Amino acid sequence: MQRYLVLLAALLLGACTTTPIPPQDPTKAWVEIFTRNGKLVMADKLDGTRLDDGRYYQFAPGSHELQVRFDYDVAVPPLPFAQPSERICYIRLQYDSFQAGERYRFEARHLGLQTFAFLYNAQGERVATERQVNCLF
Repeated sequence: MQRYLVLLAALLLGACTTTPIPPQDPTKAWVEIFTRNGKLVMADKLDGTRLDDGRYYQFAPGSHELQVRFDYDVAVPPLPFAQPSERICYIRLQYDSFQAGERYRFEARHLGLQTFAFLYNAQGERVATERQVNCLF
C-alpha cells in the first residue's frame, strides 16, 4: 500500500513541473517580464487575447498591446504599523515598433500605491511606458 502512495505522489509531483521556455524564434519579437519590487508579474494578454503561458511574450513584429498582471503588497493606510494588503494591477502598454529577433524587457514597479511599467529594448533604452493601469485591492 505504501509503495502505491509513493508512486502516486511521484506522478502528481511530476505533473506539477513547468515546461521549459521555448527558444526565441528569430522571426518574432520576444518580451521578458520583470519586477524589482513586486510579488508576481506575468504576461496576461496580447492584443486583447489571453495567453496560455504568462512567463514571456513572443509574437510577430509590428504594433502590439501588452497587458501584464502585477501583484504587490502595500500597507493601507500607508503607515508603518498597518497590515500589508495585496494589490493586483493590470497594466496595458502599447508599442508600435516591435522588431523581429529583438529582445525586449517589460518592467513593472510600484511606489506606494502608484504603479508604473516600462518597456526597454535590447540596448536598455526605454521605448514605451504604461498606457493604462487598473488596480484592485
